[in-house]
Amino acid sequence: MTYFKAEGSRLVCLLCAHYCRLKEGQSGICGVNKNVQGVIQNLVYAHPAALHVDPVEKKPLYHFLPGTRALSLGTIGCNFKCPFCQNWSISQEKTLHVKEAITPEHIVETALKYECASIAYTYNEPSIFYPYAHDIALLAHQKGIKNIFVTNGFESSEVIDDMKGVIDAVNVDLKSFNRDYYRKVLGGSLDVVLENLKQFKRNGLWVEITTLIIPACNDSDAELFAVASFIAKELGEETPWHISAFHPDYHELSLPVTPMQTLERAQTLGKNAGLKHVYVGNVERENPTRCATCQNVVIERHRFEVTANSLIEGCCPKCHTKLAGVFDD
Repeated sequence: MTYFKAEGSRLVCLLCAHYCRLKEGQSGICGVNKNVQGVIQNLVYAHPAALHVDPVEKKPLYHFLPGTRALSLGTIGCNFKCPFCQNWSISQEKTLHVKEAITPEHIVETALKYECASIAYTYNEPSIFYPYAHDIALLAHQKGIKNIFVTNGFESSEVIDDMKGVIDAVNVDLKSFNRDYYRKVLGGSLDVVLENLKQFKRNGLWVEITTLIIPACNDSDAELFAVASFIAKELGEETPWHISAFHPDYHELSLPVTPMQTLERAQTLGKNAGLKHVYVGNVERENPTRCATCQNVVIERHRFEVTANSLIEGCCPKCHTKLAGVFDD
């Protein structure tokens, strides 16, 4: 796809749903896509600010190639302004890291070197460096490596359609079910994120959802049940929902850590809404995956490590029900 279009004397950036209209020399809300002499230049192309090998469970993805490694990368910049961001040192950074270029070819070579089954575009919002991620992903597929987006879900509809056959899985942060909170605090739109989630699903990407539960912000029974109900109804009851504990960070230093009782309450609400797979994250707790039919434990985990996997061709060994997800025996 072309990542921008002309509109009068300005260029409209098509990477995210802000659709920034940029005059010559102007950068978008993300700070890393700029109108330079009649084209939108992605200033962070080939300039990752973070590059690590992680368990895929850390993304978190629990039903996508469990027990494998993901080469994870991110750049500076973001199209949101979350006051609790745990990667704020790069997502809210304004100084470009351009001393060394790391080409898409080098990223794929690194993934092969460390025996990574996937490459994850993460840490900051990957839609703002989609041109870079897209080029890496195409090369990765040629080598049998899958691609993951860990995202706030505020892509443009054009980018989501372009992801078909390029990106294999997404973990989307559904941060709240409050429209005012999304607009005033985060700098986005709940309605756009909800529609994008449905578009990801329609386009055949594997989808998992994460909600960071922040005390006094999004932890009411009504809001948590609304999140879970949307997932169950619109994305499917077997869509994994990861409910994560908040820890004070960035501008939100005065709020307490999410109590375990809140996480357990959210898990119960998720199950009451019909969700089959609700996982508690950011705490010391076992997170097994159970067969949706017979409740047999098919994957055992300790933190981000898979300690046992009894799936046979993606199916429960006891009742032979296929587990929703992407599995490689």
